[in-house]
Amino acid sequence: MLGEGLNLFNILRIIVDITLVWYVFYKLIMLLRGTKAIQLLKGIFVVIFIYLVSYLLNLQTVQVMIEQIIVWGPVAVIILFQPELRRALEQIGRGSFFSRNRQSEEDILNQVIEALVTSCTYMGKRRIGALITIERDTNMGDYIQTGIPIEGQLSHQLLTNIFVPNTPLHDGAVIIHHNRIIAAACYLPLSESPFISKELGTRHRAAMGISEVSDALTIVVSEETGHISYTRNGELHRDISQDELSTMLRNDLNQSFSKPPTLKNWNWRGMKK
Repeated sequence: MLGEGLNLFNILRIIVDITLVWYVFYKLIMLLRGTKAIQLLKGIFVVIFIYLVSYLLNLQTVQVMIEQIIVWGPVAVIILFQPELRRALEQIGRGSFFSRNRQSEEDILNQVIEALVTSCTYMGKRRIGALITIERDTNMGDYIQTGIPIEGQLSHQLLTNIFVPNTPLHDGAVIIHHNRIIAAACYLPLSESPFISKELGTRHRAAMGISEVSDALTIVVSEETGHISYTRNGELHRDISQDELSTMLRNDLNQSFSKPPTLKNWNWRGMKK
């Protein structure tokens, strides 16, 4: 019985040990993602692969060179990647390294709402027509492929500039995923509902159409009146204020931003990225 208890304890210890190591590596990769340090990791794997090949083939000159790289490599890494290492140590000191930064997602949500509200308010005052769709759970790949790829960080300056009249991208819809503008000049399905007011134009019908076939959120800025409209789940909210738009976006996007963003690889007109 004592031996079984020790064996069980050893198994649990090994599981905890492996889990901790895996978690630390995962957090390091997430921390380095999007920085030049991620290229360093690829280079390290290449060096290890070359060393193994040289060992198997007994390439002594190559082995000596790789061994020198291994000896002096850590010093070069510290010098070249000082900012990334300092950031990692700062996160460890703040305690955010071993915890999911929920505040970060809230900050991103606030930035998205601020960018959307600021841009729509600006365009509304100047009678600039706009059609903005925010992807949620329903995949909008078919509609994204009809547009021009942007894949840029969402900002009110970029969003406003897209809809400036007489520019190549102003006609059509902008599709947003999380905090990125994925594509512009996209075609959305038009609603055939007989209950839509005849005074509403193509943008409002497109906004209603996409809300009837997906859970996407869509904002419309009228070119004729400058009024802001909002659609979700087949419902149209017309002539809403800046505060109302902000509240609706926060209520509808809060659940989406409580989950990690989904990394998607859209097939642009049949071509893999």
